[in-house]
Amino acid sequence: MAYTKIIVIRGRLDKCLSYAANEEKTYLETAVDYALDRGKTERVCYETAINCGRDTAYQDMMQTARRWGKQNRVRKGYHVIQSFHPGEVTPEQAHTIGVELAQRLLGGRYEVVVATHLDRAHLHNHVVFNAVSFVDGKMYRDTFRDYYEGIRGVSDALCCEHGLSIIEPSEAAVPQGQYQAQRHGRTTLRDVVRRDVDEAIRRSYSYADFLRELRRMGYQVKSAANVKHTAVRPTDGQRFIRLDSLGDGYDEAAIRGRIKAAPQPVQLPRKIYRIRQRPMQKKPLSYFQRLYLYYLYLLGSPRRKVYRTSPTLRREVLKLDRYQAQFRYLRTNRIETRQQLTMQRDALQAEMDALTEQRRQLYLARRRGGTGLDVDIAAYTDRLRVLRREWRQCCCIETDAQRIEQQLTAQREQEISEKGGREHGCRQRSR
Repeated sequence: MAYTKIIVIRGRLDKCLSYAANEEKTYLETAVDYALDRGKTERVCYETAINCGRDTAYQDMMQTARRWGKQNRVRKGYHVIQSFHPGEVTPEQAHTIGVELAQRLLGGRYEVVVATHLDRAHLHNHVVFNAVSFVDGKMYRDTFRDYYEGIRGVSDALCCEHGLSIIEPSEAAVPQGQYQAQRHGRTTLRDVVRRDVDEAIRRSYSYADFLRELRRMGYQVKSAANVKHTAVRPTDGQRFIRLDSLGDGYDEAAIRGRIKAAPQPVQLPRKIYRIRQRPMQKKPLSYFQRLYLYYLYLLGSPRRKVYRTSPTLRREVLKLDRYQAQFRYLRTNRIETRQQLTMQRDALQAEMDALTEQRRQLYLARRRGGTGLDVDIAAYTDRLRVLRREWRQCCCIETDAQRIEQQLTAQREQEISEKGGREHGCRQRSR
């Protein structure tokens, strides 16, 4: 199952070529008898240059751009990544498919470098080509239609010819951000809007009540006789979202039917049950930890409903998973103040610097002919990956904590202002 994507190169084309043609990623070592004789090890490189030299690819591409007077164009080249399902292809087969993809896609009109990376469980090809044709100097066109009819279409055809599986296209295209959020179980902006629409339908007795309820929730509503599709936009949103794009049951006719079919709210008598239990002794939370816990409470985790908060806080629901992870990190590492957070970040930075230097020494030793160092280098790399992730977490907490305090302060000021307005209105009516 091949997955493809294309990236426009607007910066350093030479860096992209260097990354694609990285010997550490493209060499395959097949040991005939590793334990007995290291010298019998066969090294196979999966790099192919088309219409240019393998070692002079960047110079050839720049010479072509200068020859046609397009060296100052923003688009320097393109970078196509073709990934395969783990265990589905061999390195030879993956590289062959990558070369055939470049030949069929570009038709011998562009300089291309094809490199197959073997450092991951999923083998993947990097196809880097010049944006200027060396034949006639025309620029390569990149459109949404070219991707499905060109790059992805050719890649899927090659996979079918080699007996590989492909990703079947869905009936309706899903935006990449929404797809990634659904894949990882995160809440999207459309999920928040859909939830608010459902709540507005539950509270309404007519379609006009429904629109008023949406405005009361903080949405800007676009609905009129000359408006074909009803759309809403949060107070701090960038664009309108059509209600009929939220899925089945959210167009105007379906909403009207749901309002008519909705049961009338029934007030049931409340019965209070009291459970006698022994109170648990817990360590009190610090101010820094309570700040995050209260923010999570406002966002709807674990009990409060989202629609009761302001539109700004409802947008923050999209970042709920990140805030929960940050709160767990503070509790796990017993970080109670900003000073402790800064000390934790500095300690991580010092450890990363030390491990980086030690790994650099191992790289130098390997270049001098040292053997048996790959395992140690991999261990240092894995440890550095964990430390960098933790260091980035500390930096995010420092940035988010300041913003959270500002938003909570604004939320409290808004509540005080609304409470004062209601009290003033009550006094006016009593007179």
